Amino acid sequence: MPYIGDELHHSGWNACSSCYGDQSASRRYLVLPSIISGRIYAIDTQKAPKAPTLHKVVEPADILHKTGLAYPHTAHCLASGEIMVSCLGDKDGKAEGNGFLLLDSDFNVKGRWEKPGHSPLFGYDFWYQPRHKTMISTSWGAPAAFTTGFNLQHVSDGLYGRHLHVYSWPGGELKQTLDLGNTGLLPLEIRFLHDPSKDTGFVGCALTSNMVRFFKTPDGSWSHEVVISVKPLKVQNWILPEMPGLITDFLMSLDDRYLYLVNWLHGDVRQYNIEDPKNPVLTGQVWVGGLIQKGSSVLVEADDGTTYQVDIPEIKGNRLRGGPQMIQLSLDGKRLYITNSLFSTWDRQFYPDLLVKGSHMLQIDVDTEKGGLVVNPNFFVDFGSEPDGPSLAHEMRYPGGDCTSDIWI
Repeated sequence: MPYIGDELHHSGWNACSSCYGDQSASRRYLVLPSIISGRIYAIDTQKAPKAPTLHKVVEPADILHKTGLAYPHTAHCLASGEIMVSCLGDKDGKAEGNGFLLLDSDFNVKGRWEKPGHSPLFGYDFWYQPRHKTMISTSWGAPAAFTTGFNLQHVSDGLYGRHLHVYSWPGGELKQTLDLGNTGLLPLEIRFLHDPSKDTGFVGCALTSNMVRFFKTPDGSWSHEVVISVKPLKVQNWILPEMPGLITDFLMSLDDRYLYLVNWLHGDVRQYNIEDPKNPVLTGQVWVGGLIQKGSSVLVEADDGTTYQVDIPEIKGNRLRGGPQMIQLSLDGKRLYITNSLFSTWDRQFYPDLLVKGSHMLQIDVDTEKGGLVVNPNFFVDFGSEPDGPSLAHEMRYPGGDCTSDIWI
């Protein structure tokens, strides 16, 4: 990019499966919101796929002037050809100023999507499901809080979220707010099942490390329940006596059979069978980093008082850094890719080595028949050896579509 300090975080496409009725639509432009600077880049991946070019920059001043929004995060294409981007606050980093930005197909700022007075309490991710005329968004926190690093006091101060916001689609009216309570602190990524007829999905709650299932009730309202809980570990030599897993990302296979989640602090990747969405069953687990690996100063206390650490493989002679953070799955469900940077300020706080040595990308081979995960010993992409110095790798996208960018209608 032509600037530094943008903090490219999440990304989306200008067109996806929801545009199937428009023959002129093509998955050409990668949309890259910058969570710190507020710029949104459109990158042309079609002219030269191995050498993408900068097509357009949507300037933060234009977004602010027309909408008052800042800190853009998630981008989804709409069936109309427009692009919708969740924004986490106003220019001062206050969560009260958050909402949803609309860009037209040429990346011009159109305005806000939600009706006036219908902004969520906090912003982060969102997913829409046209067959149920619903969009649901999640809650990270106030940019003024999370950009300075994670401070547990900020949770008590009400600067982080615990709600799901249910909107009419495409109307933009806030219909219902689901309070996830103390079991649902920091709900981040949200996904409906890929089957567009199903009125259920999941959200990963990072701080409490729970997977919450949301679903429509007989009266047409929405409800929720915890279906997976990652227990905190009792630890020594850390900032707190207990360490949460910190579920920072999850996704589901395209056939809705398996759910995958990562625990950024503990260091494991898990696979669950979700053919019964109410009762996920653990079918695979691998350890690929984290704070409790052998050689770390942190020890886990077992119930009997003994301490232990976890074995982490070396890959092509490389010791794994950080913890598993973002994941992306191939369309056939057989290759799960993992990166390890969350957000530069939080990386510096929890995994300072990442800023010195850079990120890496791993591949996990998936047994799609019986379930099971195996680390691929021959795949290691090292972002520590970039020409301009170590880089922090976050979200991944497939040019032909993937398990998290397509919304089926």
